[in-house]
Amino acid sequence: MAAVDTALKEASAVALPGLGRALMSAGKLTQKSAEDIYKKSQISRTSFIAELTGSGAVSAADLAHTVSAVFGAPLLDLDAIDPLRLPKELLDNKICQAYRVVVLSKRNNRLIVATADPTDQEAAEKIKFTTQMGVDWIIAEYDKLSRLVEATTKSASESMDTLISGGGDFAFDDVAIEDAPEEADTGTTEVEDAPIVKFLHKMLLDAFNMRASDLHFEPYEHQYRVRFRIDGELREIASPPIAIKDKLASRIKVISRLDISEKRVPQDGRMKLKVGPDRVIDFRVSTLPTLFGEKIVIRILDPSSAKLGIDALGYEPVEKERLLQAIGRPYGMILVTGPTGSGKTVSLYTCLNLLNKPGVNIATAEDPSEINLPGVNQVNVNEKAGMTFAVALKSFLRQDPDIIMVGEIRDLETADISIKAAQTGHLVLSTLHTNDAPTTLTRMRNMGIAPFNIASSVILITAQRLARRLCPVCKVPADIPHEALVDAGYEEHEIDGSWVTYRPVGCSACNNGYKGRLGIYQVMPISEEIQRIILRDGSALEIAEQARAEGVRSLRESGLYKAKLGLTSLEEVLAVTNE
Repeated sequence: MAAVDTALKEASAVALPGLGRALMSAGKLTQKSAEDIYKKSQISRTSFIAELTGSGAVSAADLAHTVSAVFGAPLLDLDAIDPLRLPKELLDNKICQAYRVVVLSKRNNRLIVATADPTDQEAAEKIKFTTQMGVDWIIAEYDKLSRLVEATTKSASESMDTLISGGGDFAFDDVAIEDAPEEADTGTTEVEDAPIVKFLHKMLLDAFNMRASDLHFEPYEHQYRVRFRIDGELREIASPPIAIKDKLASRIKVISRLDISEKRVPQDGRMKLKVGPDRVIDFRVSTLPTLFGEKIVIRILDPSSAKLGIDALGYEPVEKERLLQAIGRPYGMILVTGPTGSGKTVSLYTCLNLLNKPGVNIATAEDPSEINLPGVNQVNVNEKAGMTFAVALKSFLRQDPDIIMVGEIRDLETADISIKAAQTGHLVLSTLHTNDAPTTLTRMRNMGIAPFNIASSVILITAQRLARRLCPVCKVPADIPHEALVDAGYEEHEIDGSWVTYRPVGCSACNNGYKGRLGIYQVMPISEEIQRIILRDGSALEIAEQARAEGVRSLRESGLYKAKLGLTSLEEVLAVTNE
């Protein structure tokens, strides 16, 4: 103890900041190291903590844990914080940037503030004077705190103002930019385009980091809006100046290899973004002429989603076993059904990833190919050039395939060729837009396919939906009346009080009480009895009754089971199944 007191006295003699003295007392810094770092910070006019973490003398994580232990303040991992849910306008942005602090919440007349240096009395006094409120410190890692400060102290318009001033690096795939011949025709110089490029780059990175599935760039008469689809819901993210709409559209079209002079018809393209030294994310781009300019929707295509494995998709053990048995068959047709955005592509590619072996020839026809999978021969359908699904399928059958994946069965010709392929020794995977598994069979019948061909080729149908997953941090038990549970679809014997449903609340770690999504599935193998119903041209209702007798859950029943497990809310199940 005497040694610590001596160290503190010596440190005081050279006017070290409180953080330096605390680290010395904890044995993390010697007096000489602390003095050297302090002198460097004075010379470079940076803060002591910035110089400390930048020099590598103490890592940001180690520093946060030490400070938390020494001062008895709680430690928070800022990766769990959603910047969009933090309180706004409680503290001036300039103070947040100057002292590297972020207001997390307000409790009565006190602010809960994240900091990496609780010894900074100047910051505490400045916050108290400005807000007329007390301060309670929460310790955070300095590097994560700095990133959060930058993310929370810039509005969309401020971001554009900052971008116009220049600076910053880009990470767009070089090949995609260099190969665009139209770039010379944009009529703008590199200097004039730089702010637009940086703004687009920031939006793409933000969308990727926030786990968004789509970005919407929407021009209106007096407003330009950028929205992200996060966990299935659209959220407004930015409102940049309306004057950038044409330049931004041109930039996106250049990188996506689209015709920038054509603004009267929709166009589709692709672009790439490097998010690390060895990771590239694909984006699918769609433009649509609207009343006040071109609306552009960019879908994020993360190849890693197809490699998560079948367990990550949320199949129950029985459903998973049925699917694995079907894709293990040497021939036949497997159909995945559901509305747009229900995860059909990821399900199909997960199956293809399991089947993708050196001894297997796999060919896919899609409009367009969304996920690149090495080892799979992928073909983009191009209706204008005459490359339809039917033409691609005919070609595949001359290419000695083992497995064929058709992006979507849209017409009788495509369906007819797919069925013939399934009947002649090929495993065929495809999608249809139907409400559930039983109605898929009657939909095929309505397309003009003979009942015998349906019964002899289709081996399994999976219908699916995506429901928002409840946040495990803030979900609370829901008090739902017995009658409401029965109306939702639960059997009387199930409501025995041994389980509870949960409802969303909302916290800094989630999006209005939900975080991520999970699959709800109806996996229906085509049994001999169902084949008999198909052959006698039975209705979807008869097929559904037989499937239920064979233990196949409906989508509603599958969703209710997920709610029973506490994975999602009853309201969400009722919304996505909508029976």
